[in-house]
Amino acid sequence: MELKKFFLEQLEREGVASRKAIERVPEGKNTWKPHAKSMELGYLAALTATMPGWIGMMIRTDEYDLADPNRHRPMVMETRAELLAALENALADSRKALNNTTEEHLMKHWKLRMGDMVMSDQPRYAALMDGAITHLAHHRGQLTVYLRLLESSVPAIYGPSADER
Repeated sequence: MELKKFFLEQLEREGVASRKAIERVPEGKNTWKPHAKSMELGYLAALTATMPGWIGMMIRTDEYDLADPNRHRPMVMETRAELLAALENALADSRKALNNTTEEHLMKHWKLRMGDMVMSDQPRYAALMDGAITHLAHHRGQLTVYLRLLESSVPAIYGPSADER
């Protein structure tokens, strides 16, 4: 199977799962967080909505520097409609990038940096899996815990949910 096809399938499946979680984010609780060290709900929801776009970014760039003061940070959105629109834009951007890339490009290395420190230097396809797909699943999992703590229903994502039987 071509890597492009694999990642397009992953993107679609993760997009469906993310949409289910985002549709249940309660409005008006953006500053809520379960612990002082936790992210606020609004930031976590925006991160989950925009992370699928990281695939496109990782295809178009050769590295990302976390120390860059001008790096992109997701904007907190006030409504579920804004979150869902951001998700759809991120999915569309990454679909386009995947459709326009080559297998050879996916084999080239991509770096994650923190200034001079290289945190990761791996083939782009591995970076896409680790830095975008599984990272998205991690933050979406956090979001479902927030949903539970806020008494929102938790969607079935990879298997059944106590709220969807």
